[in-house]
Amino acid sequence: MPVDPLWNSTRARELAAQRRPGALIRLGREHRAWTLAVLGDRLGCSPATISRLERRNRVVDLALVHRAALEVGVPRNILASSLAPPTPTASAATRVTANPHAEEDPMRRRTLLTATAAAGPAALLLGLDEALAHTPAPTGTGPLDTRLAIARELYDKGTHGRLLAALPGLIADGHAAASSRQALDQARLSTVYSLAAAVLSKLGSYEQARLTADRARTWAEVSRSPLASAAAARELAIVLRHQDRNEEAQRLMSAAASHVEATGLRTDASASAYAQMLCTLAYTAARGGHRNESLAMTEEARRAARRLPQTAPAGRLFPINPASVDLYAVGVHWALGDAGAALEAGKDLRPEQFPTAERKARLGTDMARAWWAWQRPEQTAQALLSAYRASPGEIRDRPAIRSIIHSLTERHPRTSGVRELHSAVKRAL
Repeated sequence: MPVDPLWNSTRARELAAQRRPGALIRLGREHRAWTLAVLGDRLGCSPATISRLERRNRVVDLALVHRAALEVGVPRNILASSLAPPTPTASAATRVTANPHAEEDPMRRRTLLTATAAAGPAALLLGLDEALAHTPAPTGTGPLDTRLAIARELYDKGTHGRLLAALPGLIADGHAAASSRQALDQARLSTVYSLAAAVLSKLGSYEQARLTADRARTWAEVSRSPLASAAAARELAIVLRHQDRNEEAQRLMSAAASHVEATGLRTDASASAYAQMLCTLAYTAARGGHRNESLAMTEEARRAARRLPQTAPAGRLFPINPASVDLYAVGVHWALGDAGAALEAGKDLRPEQFPTAERKARLGTDMARAWWAWQRPEQTAQALLSAYRASPGEIRDRPAIRSIIHSLTERHPRTSGVRELHSAVKRAL
């Protein structure tokens, strides 16, 4: 289908370069001679909402922006350009991390990055915030695929500080690669943002996680990669769930699961994506109080995972296995308020069934939540210690888990293991 000449006009290019998606929507609406009310009716919202959407430079509701842009005919590449962060204006040799007015040479930059990485996740969030506000200059430090694989390993090990230190460079080089307009490069950039959203959600930085998940979704849609789209949708749903927007998260995951299913599930990669979407959907439904739907989705995920290997190949975007589905069942029952069923679902699970330190630790933390809800402090502490030994970051960096340890320390200070857990968390603060 030919592109309307409007979108090749100087005005359209200027608005995209100025990062003004709302103004692009207004341009398309007026080109079609639609009033605010007409577009509002087509999108199911008020004329005032459309007016705010068109006037704002800051994106508040990315889903509405996408729907409105599609309705008025904004091409995907034009919309993606308008949603991208500003391009860097400094060279790689003079790019600054903390002080925008000072210059630094590459050796000093590496020294500062090393020092910052040792400062812990809280300090590193500031550097990532800057990278999200203003894309750093490309680093040119090696193949993006290799570095992305290393970053995934950092996530899987629970070494969140080192991952946060690596993300600004990955974002910079991801954007540089995506400028090729090749679908694979755009999908890689989406994957970088999905990984950022995942670690930010773990750390409880939900505003930044929402921003990175939104960007992951935008670049996934531009790339038209079903797997990248699934990963981005999952991270966005997780953020929405943390923001108490369970119904919206559930609708998003339902659509994502349907899109993956529509691919035919002819490969293990697509089957694992489908199983993961169902697991996330089941847990999201459980957090929303939808018992029957959450349990049905869990069973469907089990069926989908039966064909998958016990250990996923290296590099798979959704490295789920049958044991992972059973671990999700623990969380589903816990979210439904049935700690006894959660403990029953996890009673036969063992750390060795999970290939990564992050998943081994997740077994401990999920069982600990169930034991804590069952009012068993001794078992709670032992499960948390098991998680800590698998991946200290999963204990130190997750606010919900630190809260349980704080409660254990206050109510059961003499319980075996509680002092060790308290010391571990205290060192992280």
